[in-house]
Amino acid sequence: MQNYDVIIIGAGAAGLMCAIEAGKRGRKVVVLEHNGSVGRKIAISGGGRCNFTNSNTKPENFLSDNPHFCKSALARYTPQDFVALVKKHDISFYEKKLGQLFCVASSGQIIQMLLDEGAAAGVEIKLNCTVKSVLKDALFCVETNQGALLAKSLVIATGGLSIPKIGATDFGYRVARQFGLKIIEPRPALVPLRFGAGEGEKLTALSGVAVDVVARCGKVSFRENVLLTHRGMSGPAILQISSYWQPNSEIGLDLLPEQDAAEILQTAKTRKVELATLLSQYLPQRFAHAWCALHAPVRPLNQISDKELRRIATQLHDWRLRFSSTEGYAKAEVTAGGVDTRELSSQTMETRCVPGLYFIGEVVDVTGWLGGYNFQWAWASGFAAGRNC
Repeated sequence: MQNYDVIIIGAGAAGLMCAIEAGKRGRKVVVLEHNGSVGRKIAISGGGRCNFTNSNTKPENFLSDNPHFCKSALARYTPQDFVALVKKHDISFYEKKLGQLFCVASSGQIIQMLLDEGAAAGVEIKLNCTVKSVLKDALFCVETNQGALLAKSLVIATGGLSIPKIGATDFGYRVARQFGLKIIEPRPALVPLRFGAGEGEKLTALSGVAVDVVARCGKVSFRENVLLTHRGMSGPAILQISSYWQPNSEIGLDLLPEQDAAEILQTAKTRKVELATLLSQYLPQRFAHAWCALHAPVRPLNQISDKELRRIATQLHDWRLRFSSTEGYAKAEVTAGGVDTRELSSQTMETRCVPGLYFIGEVVDVTGWLGGYNFQWAWASGFAAGRNC
């Protein structure tokens, strides 16, 4: 039987950050990872360059059934704090856009930085370590394929269901349910959407075409590109809005943001030009022709009534689409939902009903926007737990 102060299950962003902070406090820490390497999700993020934080991070950039929960942790460990750590390790980085910070070289630098910090703090990491059971008496007893471990504090940092090919499982949710904690139903987030039967199916031939839009769902909107795929739509605008999308709800796309479609059409009305030709000045040509084939009469603008032009203008600014489903966890960057934050202390991430049990990172019902926000939540929640476990 091996004895520790803190057992952390999951060697991803949140788990490693938690281990570093706990180790700095002189705690005897072990991190258990069922994969053969740490930080699998860090490694593939940002196209291999790791969008490790967003300098514009605010609580409003996160979804949760309890939207105020994330404020405490985010305030106590900021993007500037993580950037200071990156600079300490002489890792070159750059801002791509909208506050998104990436490594110049490789995401492996962030992983090595975390490993180096952990080693300096005396953290032990067990790889290829599968947890068989978790029990609680006076201490937590974690039975693994590498023997049984005891500790006063147990931190669950196992992530969500996204990207099963790199080892994602429902382990964290199972542990939460075992101890009687409520789960907000998990769902894929930051994920491409699939067309259902209808006009969307007629656009699949445009796979690979990108369009600059404002995507809206309810009161939420994002200005980014959408990317047509052979099954539906992806791209930053769709990934962002997918976190808010529910089955059977509509998504509206403004195809001419910052333009006045009605003015464009009226100005061109005296010309003997077809709508698709006109719109090709503002939209990708293939897309303009395909969209017009669905929504506009095939005749010159000067033969289209003012009423019809007003309808077309309205649709260009609010093209309504229905999607049948997401592409699922295999393509989802993160998992929305998870351990109900009402079960946790916002300051320490400790469960209210089970002393010594903590949940951090993606397994918790806090989901960030695309662009480094989810990593910042991992760092912040891991830091909060590490300072207290």
